Amino acid sequence: MFKIVFYAWGDPLISALHRTTMEITKHDIKSPKGDCIIATRSELALKDLPEEFKERAKDEKARIGLIIEAGGISEEVWGKGHPKLSFESEHDMIIRKTNFICKRTLMIGANKAAIELNRLLVEVLKNKNTKVRFTLIIE
Repeated sequence: MFKIVFYAWGDPLISALHRTTMEITKHDIKSPKGDCIIATRSELALKDLPEEFKERAKDEKARIGLIIEAGGISEEVWGKGHPKLSFESEHDMIIRKTNFICKRTLMIGANKAAIELNRLLVEVLKNKNTKVRFTLIIE
């Protein structure tokens, strides 16, 4: 097992209503249209992840987990890796329930999208002063 811990922040424009994805970004949210965003001002984007993680995630048998912790609430999301994951994005990480892959994709086949997150957690994420701890796991 390989773990990476990093931090990001909440934002008042977080709605977490997207039905197939969730996104962590280094940017601030500029519009409520970004309904997949769950955290902003992230310390890391895909390109920043350690090479060992990237290599392991390119195995179709890789199980990738993301633990989201904020305001005393914890949520786990699990998906899988794929050989076509490129980890090129300098700004974002997208978790997808589908099998769509682009340079912003962290994992595919996830068991949750933004809309399925605990709504109490989403309320906490709507505060710009909320520091969000992420633990990225690969098995």
